[in-house]
Amino acid sequence: MAQESSILDTFFEECEDLIVALTEGLEEMRDGNADDETVNAVFRAVHSIKGAAGAFALDELVGFAHKFETVLDELRSHKLTADDGLLRTLQRAGDILADLVDDARDQRPANRDVVDPVLAELQGFLGPEEEANVEEFVFEALSLGFDDDDVEGGYTVSFTPGAEFYATGNDPALIISALKELGTANVTVDTTGLPTEFGDFQWDKGYLTWTVEITGLTTDLPIHEVFQFVDDICALSITPIDAGPSAIDLPNIAEPEPTPPAEPEPIASVAPPPEAIEATPAPAPKKEETERPAKKAANTLRVDPERVDRLINAVGELIINQSVISQRLQEAALPNSSEIFADLDDYKLLAREIQEGVMAIRAQPVKPLFQRMMRIAREAADATGKDVEVVTEGEATEVDKTVVERLADPLTHMIRNAIDHGIETPEKRVAAGKSRQGTLRLSASQRAGSIVIEIADDGAGLNRPRIRDIAIEKGLIPSDAVLTDQEIDHLLFAPGFSTAAEVTNLSGRGVGMDVVKTAITALGGRIAISTVPGEGTTFSITLPLTLAVMDGMIITVGGQTMVVPISSILETVRPSPGDLSKLGLKSELLRIRGEYVPIIDLAEQLGQPPSDKTMAERVLLLIQTEAIAQCAIAVDDIFDQRQVVVKSMHNNYGDIDGVSGATILGDGKIALIIDPDAIASGPAVAPQLTQLPEGDLSHARAS
Repeated sequence: MAQESSILDTFFEECEDLIVALTEGLEEMRDGNADDETVNAVFRAVHSIKGAAGAFALDELVGFAHKFETVLDELRSHKLTADDGLLRTLQRAGDILADLVDDARDQRPANRDVVDPVLAELQGFLGPEEEANVEEFVFEALSLGFDDDDVEGGYTVSFTPGAEFYATGNDPALIISALKELGTANVTVDTTGLPTEFGDFQWDKGYLTWTVEITGLTTDLPIHEVFQFVDDICALSITPIDAGPSAIDLPNIAEPEPTPPAEPEPIASVAPPPEAIEATPAPAPKKEETERPAKKAANTLRVDPERVDRLINAVGELIINQSVISQRLQEAALPNSSEIFADLDDYKLLAREIQEGVMAIRAQPVKPLFQRMMRIAREAADATGKDVEVVTEGEATEVDKTVVERLADPLTHMIRNAIDHGIETPEKRVAAGKSRQGTLRLSASQRAGSIVIEIADDGAGLNRPRIRDIAIEKGLIPSDAVLTDQEIDHLLFAPGFSTAAEVTNLSGRGVGMDVVKTAITALGGRIAISTVPGEGTTFSITLPLTLAVMDGMIITVGGQTMVVPISSILETVRPSPGDLSKLGLKSELLRIRGEYVPIIDLAEQLGQPPSDKTMAERVLLLIQTEAIAQCAIAVDDIFDQRQVVVKSMHNNYGDIDGVSGATILGDGKIALIIDPDAIASGPAVAPQLTQLPEGDLSHARAS
C-alpha cells in the first residue's frame, strides 16, 4: 500500500511538470505559434497525463484527457484549424485538466457543472460522437488483427517498450494506431517475456514485444516520425520486409543497397550492412540510445523538502559559527598581520558561497505561479464579461519556494480586483478612447537583494474621492480627516473596506486587500500603490529573496543590540543640529534635500527608556515604508553590517509589535530583528504627521 501511495505521489509531481508544459504550449499557440512542434508538445503532455492516470483508475481525469487529446490529434493532423475559438476552448480545457488533477490528488469529485460544458465544446469540434474504445483496440491487437496479405513491400517494425515508456504515460496501442494509418498493417505480439508467476509481475516493466508489418510504404521516414518522441525509451528496429531480419534504427534512412554477404569489408554508407549490425554488440545508435535517458534523468532531481530545510538550517548554523569565530578573534586582540585573518576571510567567502548555493536549491522561478495567475485572470474576465489580455514579464525570476507558495492567495485577490474594479467594460473603454481589450501586466524582477512583483492594469485608476467617502461611511476614518493621496490609496488595505456595490463571486464581501497586506507583511515584504486617473493602477510588492538568511544592519538601542533589514534602509544619516527641527514638545523632524521627514525614536517605540544622547549625537536610518513615503528611525549607534540567520519567534511568543524575528550573533547573544513597517505605522508617528502644516505634510508623507 505504501509503495502504491509513493507511486501515486510521483504521478502527481509529474503532472505538475506536465501542466506547466501544457500551459506553455497553449500560450505559444495563442501567440500565433501553432506549428506542428508546439501542438505535438501539448499533445504529449495531455497524453502522458491520461496514460498515467489510467494506471490508477482515475476515470474522470482519463475521460476528459482522452477527449482533449482527440481534439489535439485532429489539430496536429491538420483536420482542424487553430482559430481563436478553438484556441480559447483549448485553454479552458487546460484549466479544467489542471482542476481534475487537483481533484484527484485531494480525492474529491469533479465539478460537472464546469467540466461538462468544456467537454461539450471539445466534442463540438469533433462532430458526432464516435469514440474508439482503446481497451477493445488493445484486445484486437493481441488477437493479431489487421491482416492483409495482398499488398507487397513495406517495413517490419519491432519495438519493446521499456520501464520509462510506461512510467511517462505512453501507450503501445496509440503507437500501433498511428502505424496503422501509414498503410496496411499486420500486428503480432511476443508474450514469452511475461512472468510465469503473478507475484513476479511489475506494472512498469516492458514484457511485451510488438511487431507490426506495414505494407505500401516506400520510405521509413513516416515510421520514424511516429517514434520520434519515444525512440529513446524503447528498443526499436525497422527493417524492409524484403531485406531479412536485420535492424535499421538510424533516422531518415532510405532503403539501403543490399550488400553481398561475401564482402566482409565495411561499406562507406550511412547505414551499416545487416551483417555488421548483427556482429556488433553495441553499435553507435544503441550507444546514443543509452546516453539520452541518462542525460534527461540528470536534469531534474526530486528531493524531500524536509531534507533541504535541514540543510538550510545547517548552513545557518555555519554562518553563526563564522560570526562566533570572528568575535573570538577580535577578543583575542591578535595583530592584523596574522595569517588567521586571511584564513577567516576565505572562510567567510566559502560560507557565503555555500549559503547562496543552498538557497538556490529552494529557489524556483515564478513562472508556474504566473501561469496560475493567468488562468485566474481568464476566469475573472469571463465572469465580468471583459476582454483582458494578460502580459507576463520576468517569469524566470527565482525566489524562495516558500515565498512563491504563499504569494498565490495575495496575487489572486489583486488580479481579481484589477479586472473587476480596475479595467473598464469594452463599451466604457471605447467611450474613453481606449482599445476594447484591457491589458493586465504581471512582472517580476530582482532589485537590491529583493524581488519586486508588479500587477499593473490600464484601467480607470483609483477613484480617490469615492474611496474616501466609503471609508468615512464605514467608520474607518473621521469625516474631517485630512489625508494625502497616498494615504487614501492605502485605505484599500483597511479591514472591511470594499468599493463593490453588490456581493459577487469576485468581490463585495469586504475581504481581500486586507488579506493581501497581512500576507505580504507576514513574508517580510511591503506593498505600494501607484495610480493615474484614467490610465491605470500599479501595485508593487517587494519581498525578500529568501526567508532564512538576510543582510542586516547591526544597531544598538538602549543598550540592546538589534538588527534592521538592509532592504528597508535607504541611507544612514548623522544629522547636524541645523538638520533638525522641533515639532511640538517632543517630536522632531529631519530636513534632508529640502524635504522634512518625521523622526521615530526606536527606543520609545519599543517601550524602552529614552536615550541620554541628543538627536544630533545619534544615528538616523532613513527608511521607506508603505505607511509613510520616508521616515527616519533614530538609533544609538551602528555596529556592523552582516548576514544573519532569521529565527521565527511566532510559535513561542506570538506576534510582537515592531519585531519580525530574532537571530543569534557571534557572541552568542540573541538580537531582535526590527520590522520597519510596523515601527513606522506605530501610534507615536501619527501625532507628528497631524501637527504638520499641510505644505510640509506633503513632503513628509507623499513620495
